[in-house]
Amino acid sequence: MFTNWRIFAVNRQKTFSVHIHTTCYCKIKANLKRSKTQVPLTRSYSSPPGIVGNEVKSLHSIINPPVAKIRNIGIMAHIDAGKTTTTERILYYSGYTRSLGDVDDGDTVTDFMAQERERGITIQSAAVTLDWKGYRVNLIDTPGHVDFTLEVERCLRVLDGAVAVFDASAGVEAQTLTVWRQADKHKIPRICFLNKMDKTGASFNYAVESIREKLKAKPLILQLPIGEARTFQGVVDVVNREKLIWNSDSDDGKDFERKPLSEASDPTLLKETVEARNSLIEQVADLDDEFADLVLGEFSEDFDLVPAEKLQAAIHRVTLAQAAVPVLCGSALKNKGVQPLLDAVTTYLPSPEEREHGFLQWYKGDLCALAFKVLHDKQRGPLVFLRIYSGTLTPQSAVHNVNRNCTERMSRLLLPFADQHVEIPSLTAGNIALTVGLKQTATGDTIVSSKSSALAAARRAGKGERKPGRISEAESVLLAGVEIPEPVFFCTIEPPSAAKQPDLDHALEHLQREDPSLKVKLDPDSGQTVLCGMGELHIEIIHDRIKREYGLETYLGPLQVAYRETILNSVRATDTLDRVLGDKRHFARAELEVRPAEEPCGVATIEYADSVGEDLLQAPREDIENAVHSACLQGPLLGSPIQDVAVTLHSLMIHPGTSTTMVTACISRCVQKALKKADKQVLEPLMSLEVTVSREYLSPVLADLAQRRGNIQEIQTRQDNKVVLGFVPLAEIMGYSTVLRTLTSGSATFALELSTYQAMSPQDQRTLLSQRSGLARML
Repeated sequence: MFTNWRIFAVNRQKTFSVHIHTTCYCKIKANLKRSKTQVPLTRSYSSPPGIVGNEVKSLHSIINPPVAKIRNIGIMAHIDAGKTTTTERILYYSGYTRSLGDVDDGDTVTDFMAQERERGITIQSAAVTLDWKGYRVNLIDTPGHVDFTLEVERCLRVLDGAVAVFDASAGVEAQTLTVWRQADKHKIPRICFLNKMDKTGASFNYAVESIREKLKAKPLILQLPIGEARTFQGVVDVVNREKLIWNSDSDDGKDFERKPLSEASDPTLLKETVEARNSLIEQVADLDDEFADLVLGEFSEDFDLVPAEKLQAAIHRVTLAQAAVPVLCGSALKNKGVQPLLDAVTTYLPSPEEREHGFLQWYKGDLCALAFKVLHDKQRGPLVFLRIYSGTLTPQSAVHNVNRNCTERMSRLLLPFADQHVEIPSLTAGNIALTVGLKQTATGDTIVSSKSSALAAARRAGKGERKPGRISEAESVLLAGVEIPEPVFFCTIEPPSAAKQPDLDHALEHLQREDPSLKVKLDPDSGQTVLCGMGELHIEIIHDRIKREYGLETYLGPLQVAYRETILNSVRATDTLDRVLGDKRHFARAELEVRPAEEPCGVATIEYADSVGEDLLQAPREDIENAVHSACLQGPLLGSPIQDVAVTLHSLMIHPGTSTTMVTACISRCVQKALKKADKQVLEPLMSLEVTVSREYLSPVLADLAQRRGNIQEIQTRQDNKVVLGFVPLAEIMGYSTVLRTLTSGSATFALELSTYQAMSPQDQRTLLSQRSGLARML
């Protein structure tokens, strides 16, 4: 079949060519068989990007719109709030698909992985590029499941705004809090979309109040629903005092009517809208001084005279300052309210030039981009997503990776469209690009035009070089990457035969590059490969991908919890290493103290006594710290990492000519010796749990949680349901979804998130150690 589709169009005596590369095909195959028409098999798009109807836009406007007309946004929410359905409607109404995709039917554009379509959930974030009323929108649909929270994190890092989608019947849910905190961390302006207004139990007021109470945000009500649940018909535009009613006979939601509210036809609705608009004006005036001066000066006597344009501009400023969040509503599944949501995205969310990035002044217009996602394509190799902050990207050009201090050649440049891509000749600042040919680049890497450009930027940042021929102060020009969460589950993975081990290693190397939250290590005792992931679903998906994408029938061992260890008292230890290698004697003696840290810390904190100040000149401080950290990777009880420990080096004697390797080995042995002498404690991961259950099943759910060592903090009421909030050890919650379905006849849902690591009770710790040593049955 055709893999390259060229479209030639003539407009004002100029010819433009757009290359669309397709990698998978949709349901039109069946139609093609019936019609037997010889046309290229491709996804069912209504028109190629940039082409609307018979009109062909200028190629320059398609690829490089003005920066002020660009919106880089993400769709984020709790699982099953309707993110992907909202994205599908956005694509349909903007003219990029011919038919409405449905999650249940498995034919959505952004959920293109087989696992996503089978399970009806989003696993990988997917980027799509679209145009709406003269604006370029780069949209990323993100997962809602806690196991894939890193996908949300790394996408928010490069976005300028976000749409938070809520289930109007549930309001703020567990994962909503998580993604909201992530957006707060990256200072992302956002708007709220109360989805599923047609659902039984939907309540606009309840959802708004939950945003105010649980997220501690100030909602700006820009729309009011016309009816709720079964009676939901449309929305009221509070800013313009208009009602939007969707035609009930329309199948796709394109046909809706916008009418000004009048006293004659809608007296009650008009009164509610005027009150809501006046309240909105007061809220915005409190948050924006410029708008307050305008209202108090010209319109203090009659708020009805405040122009909609002035109010919208003030809301835009307030949203950009993250002082409040605009709230809209609708039903993506029933095709209502999505077009006004797109209008709100272009009106209220910021363009790239409205976001402040202090590092841009260092580059003076040179290329600066951040790699935030890597995919592997069987034909094209690694595909790297880049957010361009300054400069221009062009294919067949060499770029420099500051993190890895290497130069690579980018062969092709593409605009992302889920699993299909449009090849382009260049891309400017503010856009999101997909590149082919960057084989070393990974998530979080900073890309610049050349090594000299990085050095120049470092000098401008006031850091300069220390060592010739090397960027010693690369950190000064590195863009902030992504914080990788620590895995909480692990299991062994075995290939079908020893001959397939290289193939498994190759597959895991690719998957790790795509997903930094997946960790792979080798068990030093058994020699087995160990997978470490964020949850049961995460590891299950990885296992399935290895089978489907790499053709390997691998075997997983039982899932195990990733424990941590710590110490309870202070202990001193001394170690001497004396070796003769060849004709050279290597001698090192270290004395150090390990003790519980005053503050919780993931890695050991290291201090130096005054007496070792001069000795340290013989051994680089960095090597000493690496030795301590490597010794803390495996604790004496379970072989789990050590945390919440402080180490003080009291003395270090080194014979002249002793190698650095010998010194670090001596220090590492000394730390391990001290840890073995100390009183030890196992720490287990404690999960924050939220269970939504109907009243009649509340008692059995609480009884089951009590048996799982659960600690119930609060029981809230959400509409007709009860929401149980508490903490439960991760070891007790494995397989909980099946048990919960059985207890509640499939009606309850739950969400988990790692809260902290807590000390196990002595009895539970003895039981765990017995199980790990194989003595459980004998005991």
